[in-house]
Amino acid sequence: MKLCSILIVEDHPFQLIYLQNLFSELGDFHLEGVRDGVCALACLQQQSYDLVLTDLLMPGMDGVQFIQKLAALPSPPVVAIMSMASRRMLMAASLVARNLGVNVIGLISKPVRASVLRDLIHQLIKLRDTSPPAPLKDIDRQSLLDAFDNAELQAWFQPKKALANGRIVAAEALARWIHPKHGLLLPGAFLSALKTFDLEERLLWLILEQGLKAQDQWFRQGYDIPISINLPTHLLDSHDLPDRIHAFVLKHNVEPKKILFELMECSTPHQISNFYAGACRLRIKGFGLSQDDFGKGYSSYINLVSTPFTELKIDRALVRGCNENEELAQALTSIVCLGRQLGLTVVAEGVETAQELALLRKIDCTQVQGFLISHAVSSDLFQQLLLNDGPDSAY
Repeated sequence: MKLCSILIVEDHPFQLIYLQNLFSELGDFHLEGVRDGVCALACLQQQSYDLVLTDLLMPGMDGVQFIQKLAALPSPPVVAIMSMASRRMLMAASLVARNLGVNVIGLISKPVRASVLRDLIHQLIKLRDTSPPAPLKDIDRQSLLDAFDNAELQAWFQPKKALANGRIVAAEALARWIHPKHGLLLPGAFLSALKTFDLEERLLWLILEQGLKAQDQWFRQGYDIPISINLPTHLLDSHDLPDRIHAFVLKHNVEPKKILFELMECSTPHQISNFYAGACRLRIKGFGLSQDDFGKGYSSYINLVSTPFTELKIDRALVRGCNENEELAQALTSIVCLGRQLGLTVVAEGVETAQELALLRKIDCTQVQGFLISHAVSSDLFQQLLLNDGPDSAY
């Protein structure tokens, strides 16, 4: 297996040697170290790296400026950020990176400990082994239409578990493309193309139809499982969308309360009034509504308290590493408390470790979703999860 290549950007000579020695003690890596962002960018022009570990407080080009330069590269590397600055400073720098499309897998407070680097390496190896494909560049409208017609686009289902009893209580329907050439594709590989060719509403109908069929399949086996479906909010520009969805669901003999729509921030309606009107009309017709990705992007408290949501879904960025970050833990505690006071089901997504799960249980979060519980699976495999479900089956 190819050695992991790591570029360390650290202006202090002693710290640079210290970090290189720590990595060398942890395993066999291809290591290079430079003292500033300019030299690091020169190295990145010559070769690619699996990881760039950069200091934040550096003379000349600081770490934030360096990250902005990284984002302009054709294929930005995975990044970890270290600093003696506050945790909030590290979080702010990571938001700069993530909003520019740079993947940040670690925020490290100095002095750097060997155990922290060990965890970072585990994250890097896991990412390298499971990294989803980049958006495909050869997708055209016809290939997408063929994917719809040939049943290559499918709804897969990720369980939501209640923390009160450890049982599966709901499922999120997520799009997957069984591509004849590239195999199983996650949404990141094709959603942008669907948007480009104005096919998002067609995907919505496909996921809704397949979700209703799966729901009926599980119900016949004795499982009453509500389903949540992602709804790009710009589709609410179509004023009759709630009416059409309602008629479709009733035609399938399903109660609207068994379907919940997660309102996505990936796009916005032409008029904000369309957002509020669509949300209100979906609730009037009995559907559940989720404030998706709360804590990310432009989701705000004013939207939360002024829109008739039934669910609050906390973004994985606030969940990742919450057990090791007191400020994240405090933010999660306040969000969960607010959600419960508003009478909402509070769901934490992106739960990957038992430690994160323990903290979420401690602060009385309602439900959890993430790889610790299960990846998204086909409807048949989801039924197997239901058959094997128990209060201790995920822990």
